Amino acid sequence: MITLDGVMQAPGGPEEDISGGFKYGGWTAPYGDEVSAKILQKQLEPADYLLGRKTFEIWENYWPHHGDFWPGINAGTKYVLSATRKNSDWNHSVFLGNVEEIKALKDTAGPDIQVWGSSKLVQLLLKQDLVDVLWLKIYPVILGSGKKLFEDGSIPAAFQLTESTITPGGVIIANYKRAGEVKTGTAGG
Repeated sequence: MITLDGVMQAPGGPEEDISGGFKYGGWTAPYGDEVSAKILQKQLEPADYLLGRKTFEIWENYWPHHGDFWPGINAGTKYVLSATRKNSDWNHSVFLGNVEEIKALKDTAGPDIQVWGSSKLVQLLLKQDLVDVLWLKIYPVILGSGKKLFEDGSIPAAFQLTESTITPGGVIIANYKRAGEVKTGTAGG
């Protein structure tokens, strides 16, 4: 979930992540509709999850008590990149200490691994060329500040649009698959 200016901080509610004085938490709420809900249900199908520590800590306090909406989150394995945490009481939580452990995890057989939120982790994965698919929900709002999806340091990479939908509320839902190196040329030539 990102804004037109790439902000991904605190889409779900006002108190979700107020770090840096962020005051627009819950910015996705006005755009909910049946189309968005249907697509979200598809994206909530069981998977494993790779999360940054801050996102994990927000989720760890919420999802074990609200699993009726997203049963897969409690059943799936939560892999957490953290230099400070080593364990959790939340079922199926595994802590990773570095990017090499993420690379080893990516090379194993098993269910898809999804990243939700975790802006710093996503930026690290983009820098390390570890992103195969991007599921973007682009909301028609500009916030001007907040944690961004793309920062300096992402490796140049091409992606191919594999699926897209525009909701009645104007949210563009676009799924992109990694498509090799960036190609260049002359426009109109």
